[in-house]
Amino acid sequence: MNVTLSTAEALRAALAGLLDGLPPKQAAQAVDRLIANYRGTTPTDAPVLRDRSDVAAYAAYRMPATFEAVRSALAALREAAPEWSPVTHTDIGGGTGAASWAVAGAWEGHRTVVLDWAEPALVLGRELAEASGIEALRTADWRRARIGTGLELDPTDLVTVSYVLGELTAAARTALVDTAAAAAQAVVIVEPGTPDGYARIIEARDRLIGVGLTVAAPCPHSEACPIEPGTDWCHFSARVSRSSLHRQVKGGSLPYEDEKFSYVVATRFATEPVLARVTRKPQIRKGQVLLDLCTRDEALKRSTVTKRHGELYRAARDIAWGDAWPPPGQEDQGMSPADHLRP
Repeated sequence: MNVTLSTAEALRAALAGLLDGLPPKQAAQAVDRLIANYRGTTPTDAPVLRDRSDVAAYAAYRMPATFEAVRSALAALREAAPEWSPVTHTDIGGGTGAASWAVAGAWEGHRTVVLDWAEPALVLGRELAEASGIEALRTADWRRARIGTGLELDPTDLVTVSYVLGELTAAARTALVDTAAAAAQAVVIVEPGTPDGYARIIEARDRLIGVGLTVAAPCPHSEACPIEPGTDWCHFSARVSRSSLHRQVKGGSLPYEDEKFSYVVATRFATEPVLARVTRKPQIRKGQVLLDLCTRDEALKRSTVTKRHGELYRAARDIAWGDAWPPPGQEDQGMSPADHLRP
């Protein structure tokens, strides 16, 4: 069984069931305000989700996209540590539980605690979880907590912090990352794929490394990010299937959208980061594929894979933005490690 796929389907079904009858105009107004909060720029240090209407609109607008972004980050962790699985999971600022749904799709048999400062979000999150039919969600513990300075965490295997740091002041962000790092064996932080979101990820990445964790993904290393500040930003894309409700609330017509996100995964246990990661959409040209890579030893590079590389060329034509390069099991397909990364 493809657990992740079934979890995504269960999420769509739970949203459709609980949000049926949501007034479109009211939902659209709430979504407009939420978009301003999640893209802009005012750290509130207070709950963004104020009431049931806000939470319902948020669930329709953001849960599918947050789920896919976190799912992608967790897939990178599983790739770097295939034998590891969490027994306990804490979802900080989890809201209605999108990250917890992604964790439930990645592993089974764990216990989840969802912490959020908005009681309406916790209530709806619990309802969605109960409708999921997924044991890790149905047995999750939903707790109200102030997110930021003063947060206390029990020791846990995995902490997820998704789309939370942008709501906090600088001091609260620092405190939250330090608290997560002290409590967890693995920390997964996801932010919007904007320059500001990337800046918050880099800030968190530096703090995680500074207290002794190592980067498992997306970076191939735990050294300084090779991107010169202000010139670019590291982000990835996840394809999100839109339900009819999602299209109605978002005002879109396409059956999908692409969620841009930045993330970092850091651990206290040994992992095997990828040799290189594709950092932009591959450029497919006649007889060749151009790959922009962040590499373990050579920082940012562009690699050209041509037809003469045989199976590796065919793999390059199918490679996606954010994937490892070379693909697992194809490290020796006619190219040396240096060739894989050679401009």
